[in-house]
Amino acid sequence: MRSFSASAKAEICRAFPQSGCCALAECFGILLFCNCFRNDAVKIITESPEFAALLPKLFKKAFGFGFDTQAGEGKGGKLMFQIQNPDKLCAIMNAFGFDTRQTFSLHVNLPVVENDCCKAAFLRGAFLSGGSVTDPVKGYHLELATTHHSVAKESYLIIQETLGFLPKLASRSGGQVVYLKHSEQIADFLTFLGASVASMGIIEARLEHELNNQVNRRCNCDDANITKVVEASQEHLNAIRILRERGQFDTLPEKLKQAALVREENPEASLSELAGLIEPKISKPAMNHRLKRLVELAMEEKK
Repeated sequence: MRSFSASAKAEICRAFPQSGCCALAECFGILLFCNCFRNDAVKIITESPEFAALLPKLFKKAFGFGFDTQAGEGKGGKLMFQIQNPDKLCAIMNAFGFDTRQTFSLHVNLPVVENDCCKAAFLRGAFLSGGSVTDPVKGYHLELATTHHSVAKESYLIIQETLGFLPKLASRSGGQVVYLKHSEQIADFLTFLGASVASMGIIEARLEHELNNQVNRRCNCDDANITKVVEASQEHLNAIRILRERGQFDTLPEKLKQAALVREENPEASLSELAGLIEPKISKPAMNHRLKRLVELAMEEKK
């Protein structure tokens, strides 16, 4: 059975960019979050067959050429795509504003993601290449992982600008992670990328979690109430037993004697239920007062 993250990526792969600028932006996101993006090599490794099918089409539309090697199996059956041709690498670098003749650090070249549609395409590529999302049944966590510090910070700003909420940043094993922990934000992010079914999965899981919490709270409350009823009933019955053993029971006022008999006959009943059994019916506080008086009478003699 495939993971929730794999299903979300498969859903995102169904959308193919119609414009060249969005195809370029999506490739930019893929490359900045992939396994290797240097001026002498590109390597993209994925477990997603849908992403593997999308990559050649996407690079063809963005750059006019494909990979030198593609869909070769790596360790664990993963699919690997590589470019080592100097002319292709130079074309890719130039498309993103990088000069291969100079020492450079990778960053998000803002003109590539100037339009809103290109920002969405960039984030789609980033998630497909370096992203993951936890099954909402287990928890809420979505992340984009890259080895480039500047890329993480700039992607953070793109998410803030396009979606209006602040993700979090963290360092992990020498890399950088942009992540979200709130279910609403994760659902909005997935919807923005085009994974509306996965987004609904997040929302449904959250609602189910909230419902289960409500049920658990109610059950805990009911359990606590049952415990109180049992403890109170035991106290009442002990008091009545003491009064009977002392011969005081028959001398009790009629209202107290009636309350005692009802309690003996209904040891598991609540105060409200006992009050309804008295003829004529009395209130819950009145019933509570009578039973407390029985306990007090039993305790007075002990003193």
